[in-house]
Amino acid sequence: MADAIRRFVPDSSTVALGVSLEPLIPFAAGHEMIRQERRDLELVGPISDALFDQLIGAGCVRRVTAAWVGNVSEGLGHCYRRACEGGVPRPVEVHDHSNFSISLALWAAAWNVPSLPTRTLLGSDILSSNPGLSASDGLVHVQAVRPDVAIVHVQRADEAGRAHAWGPMGVTEEAGLAADRVIITCEELVDASVTLSDPNRILFPETKVVAVVHEPGGAHPSPVQGFFKRDHAFYREYADQSRSVDGFQRWLNTWVMELPDRADYMSKVEAASLRITRHRLSAPVDYGDE
Repeated sequence: MADAIRRFVPDSSTVALGVSLEPLIPFAAGHEMIRQERRDLELVGPISDALFDQLIGAGCVRRVTAAWVGNVSEGLGHCYRRACEGGVPRPVEVHDHSNFSISLALWAAAWNVPSLPTRTLLGSDILSSNPGLSASDGLVHVQAVRPDVAIVHVQRADEAGRAHAWGPMGVTEEAGLAADRVIITCEELVDASVTLSDPNRILFPETKVVAVVHEPGGAHPSPVQGFFKRDHAFYREYADQSRSVDGFQRWLNTWVMELPDRADYMSKVEAASLRITRHRLSAPVDYGDE
């Protein structure tokens, strides 16, 4: 993970994170960006859960282009609020979107057009808070958002970058296609015969993928369909500790700065109680053509 972030996420990058809405959020990648002290990032996503909040609190972020920032089960993102209201630890510029309009912005970039029209957001204050949105002739024009890199966590991938994910997908497809490059972190690193056996499930062209990182538990505390449940207690603890700057710094030292990698992180987590034990496998499909 450290090498992938070092090589492909320089300072001032625009990074799409948390694009699956609440599950599959690449916390391991975000924590590595914090450890490497990335600065001046623009974060793009619909709902990042607490990951955007942590990156903001660590001073990594100059701009947020998103539909929502907070801590889903606990509500407020305290670091985000401190940054917006008081510039602590640094001011953060906010470009507001809805979940739908951020999807349109990413699709515009994926389709290589400057903007896409919609009627959504008409009458909304969001139009006044985002320079990438404009209204004329009864339509809102959503300017393309093209991330430098999209980072996604998936259930499995092969070394060539063919990734399979299932469950809620959010804007994963459009984020990966819009970005200049994609970093994949995965629960399982599998042989190409596994991914190619179900080609319709492959998320992105492997030519987009610049790194594949085998990172079990890389989305904790968010859920991973078929592998992990959501760690509600962990989110609650983060919400309580991050209410103050000192509390957030203690949390950050304990769970990020003092841990060299994800393996050490997962050794501190009560992972056994979070693992899925009742599996519900889908029926196989037949790709026969002769």
